[in-house]
Amino acid sequence: MNSIISCNHIFKSYGDLPVLKGIDLNIQAKEIVVIVGPSGAGKTTLLQILGTLDSPDPNDKSLLEIEGKSLQKMSSSEIAAFRNQYLGFIFQFHELLPEFTALENVCMPGWIAKKDPLKLKKKAELLIDQMGLLNRMHHKPQELSGGEQQRIAVARALINDPKVIFADEPSGNLDSQNATTLHEVFFELRDQIGCTFVIVTHNNTLAEMADRKIHLIDGKIVS
Repeated sequence: MNSIISCNHIFKSYGDLPVLKGIDLNIQAKEIVVIVGPSGAGKTTLLQILGTLDSPDPNDKSLLEIEGKSLQKMSSSEIAAFRNQYLGFIFQFHELLPEFTALENVCMPGWIAKKDPLKLKKKAELLIDQMGLLNRMHHKPQELSGGEQQRIAVARALINDPKVIFADEPSGNLDSQNATTLHEVFFELRDQIGCTFVIVTHNNTLAEMADRKIHLIDGKIVS
């Protein structure tokens, strides 16, 4: 298998506080990787840097490549376009826009990418159907349960056919039954569309299901 994400010598500080202290990591295509560790270890910071939502500290030795493309060589607008095309995101608090329906929320990244509206709507409907929520697609987020909201967030993450999905505590706000359902969806999607997942989680069940666990303690990966 080929590495879809490669990073070397990644450091990150906020003011005088060092958060990441030299991260070297390769993630293979179609892998489901979880990042685990105690609170304050730097898990979310690492996820945000890998997902281009934040930048590592400037360093001549640092490297971050996704799909063979060097992120350090891109402008901020190029990174934003790359993120929209290749990456998907799922957050603990679904981050659905309350004024839009489930269908409109799923379509949003595709609208940003200026995709054909009719084709986009059909694809969004298919994804929502895949999540078992076709009869809920015209409901607004506040009319959906927590588990339903999170499955709509998964559909939204998939709308642009991302190569990698980054998830930050995706089941942290769900009861055990909905969490199990969501975890099963991740593995089904990996098998169906070959998507890579990088997940920060405190959920031990999900961590044990994953292909690989990355243990982060005090800003460093430990074996």
